[in-house]
Amino acid sequence: GGKAESLHFERDFLSSHNVYRKRHGAAPLQFNRDLCQSAQQWADHLLSIRTLKHSSTEHGENLYYKYSSNARDLPDSWYNEINNYDFARPGFRSDTGHFTQVVWKDSKEVGVGVATDGNGLFFVVGQYNPAGNITNHGYFDKNVLPHPQK
Repeated sequence: GGKAESLHFERDFLSSHNVYRKRHGAAPLQFNRDLCQSAQQWADHLLSIRTLKHSSTEHGENLYYKYSSNARDLPDSWYNEINNYDFARPGFRSDTGHFTQVVWKDSKEVGVGVATDGNGLFFVVGQYNPAGNITNHGYFDKNVLPHPQK
């Protein structure tokens, strides 16, 4: 448990993000320790209130909770929202916002925090800088590129 496990989790979290990003022509994310720290603080807070809600960060933010701890499940579940995304009509939708943040081209750095109650309940917070899901005109077209093999 502990430190080694969380490093392992971070590595999986980052590598699976970057596999998906590559598919969509986005450069790999790098870890940012400050983002990891603020994501961790927020994950701890969410565990304490047992509710999913966004923090007031100006960074992009993806949230997740479930009874399981496989780090790969996580970006996978976010990425799978691609099935709801209409590339012909790009833009923000609440059911695709995790996917669009994962592959958002302008995001460069990510931090992740994980909090668990020890009984299999996990809260996970991903924070991204610069933030994705900017709804200004044209931003989705430029940042969420279709998977070329599709």
